[in-house]
Amino acid sequence: MPNSYKIPETHPDFRLNKRHFTNSELRQVAYSFIKEGEPYEQQIGSFLLDWLKPTSYIEVHTSGSTGTPKKIRLKKQHMINSALATARFFELPANTTALMCLPAEYIAGKMMLVRAMFLGWDLDTVPPSSNPLDQLFKVYDFSAMTPFQLDNSIARLHLVKKLIIGGGAVSPRLRKMIKDVDSEIYETYGMTETSSHIAAKKLNPRKKKKSERAFKLMPNVSIAQDDRGCLIIKAPNVLDEEIVTNDVVEIITYKKFLWIGRYDNVINSGGIKLFPEQIEQKLNEVLDHRFFVTSMPDDSLGQKLVLFVEDDFSEETIKDLQNKIDSLKSLGKYEKPKKIYLIEKFEETPNGKIHRENTLKSKVS
Repeated sequence: MPNSYKIPETHPDFRLNKRHFTNSELRQVAYSFIKEGEPYEQQIGSFLLDWLKPTSYIEVHTSGSTGTPKKIRLKKQHMINSALATARFFELPANTTALMCLPAEYIAGKMMLVRAMFLGWDLDTVPPSSNPLDQLFKVYDFSAMTPFQLDNSIARLHLVKKLIIGGGAVSPRLRKMIKDVDSEIYETYGMTETSSHIAAKKLNPRKKKKSERAFKLMPNVSIAQDDRGCLIIKAPNVLDEEIVTNDVVEIITYKKFLWIGRYDNVINSGGIKLFPEQIEQKLNEVLDHRFFVTSMPDDSLGQKLVLFVEDDFSEETIKDLQNKIDSLKSLGKYEKPKKIYLIEKFEETPNGKIHRENTLKSKVS
């Protein structure tokens, strides 16, 4: 069998829902999850069976952050290497208590299982939901959530000592809400292709810095930029070849970079490149409703920058917003929106994010 691979035995300290399992016992657990478990347990079961097959890779679907979603093969050894890097970076030794509240269908959930099996963690699984900590009273050393779950868990964050957030940007509003929380909360940067994160930054540091904090690379990762200013990732422990992303970045040192925005979101207004994500960070200082900036066609500029705010329409509100924006020192003159639209209710994606395109289409047609 050319592609056969000896799956390393589970760590002696590994626990899944309070019980230790060897590889052969884990296979039995996987079968019973698939046969009798809830949907989320069935996903865990089918991942474990894939993992325990003597092949050197597993097939996963990408989320589409580097292009259209597709099926790719991840080497199991790369996933184990990623787990080891996480343990080193976040200081998570054997016997770490961890909570899995993300679906095993995606890389973040799969990696929680891999980390537990090979680092010797004590892992509890709960059904993935928007408020995973609601029914819990135990304190965990580590967990991973989406920004949406974080938003719904603010009051119970004392239950997780170290928390990583992935699968979407953390809004400035959310950053404000967690800045005095005792738990260590990190935003991660990564994708399916890199077996989850390759960099992280603390969202609620004790030392307050005026400037934006940079992402710090995991062990054995190096970076470069292409001619568009987009990030190139070289990580031989988790990747066979380098990955060119669509993320425009500023490289600070060989170990740190700032994320500027998505290349596909760049607005070219009269020859000036504008990054919506950066402008939104700045506007957040003066806006307390949900909002986003985007572009609309313009005869003289090609594209003009516009601002959408979720609020009832009134001329007075628009005037007030205009004054606040004009007084913002951090905004460059080209970063000031040419027009403000007040929209009573934004269109949303199934997981509660603002659907920018649909909001733009429905309100300005």
